Amino acid sequence: MSTESVGERLKKIRLNKGLSLEEVNKKTRIHPNILKAIEGDGLTNLSPIYLKGFLKIYCKFLGVDPKECIPDYKDGLHSSLNVAVPKPSDDRPLKVPSFLENASLKINSLRPNKKLKGIIISILAVIVFGIILLKLGEFISSRPKISPAVAHIQKEKAQSRLKEKSPVAKQQVTEARIPKEASSGITLVISAKENCLVLVKVDGRVVLHRVLEKGRSDSWKAKEKIELSLGSAAAVELIVNGQRFTNLGRRGEQLKNIIITEKDGLRIPR
Repeated sequence: MSTESVGERLKKIRLNKGLSLEEVNKKTRIHPNILKAIEGDGLTNLSPIYLKGFLKIYCKFLGVDPKECIPDYKDGLHSSLNVAVPKPSDDRPLKVPSFLENASLKINSLRPNKKLKGIIISILAVIVFGIILLKLGEFISSRPKISPAVAHIQKEKAQSRLKEKSPVAKQQVTEARIPKEASSGITLVISAKENCLVLVKVDGRVVLHRVLEKGRSDSWKAKEKIELSLGSAAAVELIVNGQRFTNLGRRGEQLKNIIITEKDGLRIPR
């Protein structure tokens, strides 16, 4: 009794059903060249995984149990593929196609080599490290750079702030702010040693009500009276008609309704 291969049997069943390869291709989406190779037992270079998948689809389409055509259908690809193929219901023996006989050799060739695996891991580590260095370089280069002109302006501002903090500079500023008509009326200069809330009334009119920032100075002239309130007695220095007052009270001590007149000078309520 002659043996019949899996491909020959599938081709015979297809022809008995009156189906062309084009019709099978439309229904199964398997390329006609692959169908021809399956029926001719010519798929020798195809991966065993795809090969068994195509066979399974083709068998189910023709109404054939895949177990009759695919070795180890239940066990999967992890077991050997070189086993006897079950005989069909008509007791005619099936010949295992050559591409299935070579599947086990292909699977063994796909097993990872330990040395190769170590080389791949090393290469991936180098790539990741290189990406990290690249991102770090991009971050550093993206930081805003200060131009020489801006750096020069910042340096000048810092120097001016240091001059304002020095006692000599303060004295020059306050003296420059004293009105020339100091011989008549009342003149007041306030210099902030720390940030301080200041309220100033000149002849009954509010001229200042805000926080005087550290290092800032301001001056006023009144005909009759100046009223003054401070958020912190130790935060400011006063010059009244050329006379300097540096110790008005404790730090954080609030002083309200300080009266300055030409006749009585500076009066601090206690």
